[in-house]
Amino acid sequence: MAFVQTHGFPRHARVRAKREYTQVFDSGKRIAEPLMALHWLRDAGGARMGLAVSRKVDPHAVGRNRVKRVLRDAFRHVRPRLQHGAYVIVARPAARQADNATLRNCFERLLKRAGALPQMPVAGTMPPAPSFPSDVSAAV
Repeated sequence: MAFVQTHGFPRHARVRAKREYTQVFDSGKRIAEPLMALHWLRDAGGARMGLAVSRKVDPHAVGRNRVKRVLRDAFRHVRPRLQHGAYVIVARPAARQADNATLRNCFERLLKRAGALPQMPVAGTMPPAPSFPSDVSAAV
């Protein structure tokens, strides 16, 4: 039985080289929140992500790896809807105490604020209001 992966994180979806990180930091747009900062540089390639989680965030590798794992998973799920470009997330020390859902929500908020992730339409409980012809409203 073959395993079918719907949301992958292949090599071409990663920012890996130092020159790519430098280019994103130098020329990209920066949006920040207390938990993390997002650096985004639009380009012709698909959506790619890089992570910077230093020992200042958590001195223990287990904690740093948890933050990276959650952010990679969040990126995998939103990647098909993202605009093209290189995204670099720089985690801040406050990310150490944040739970997984908070990290994921912060990441998505940053993407929306940057304009990289389109807003999803909210489905309401009320049906749309009917449109009246202009002559009906004039007769009243």
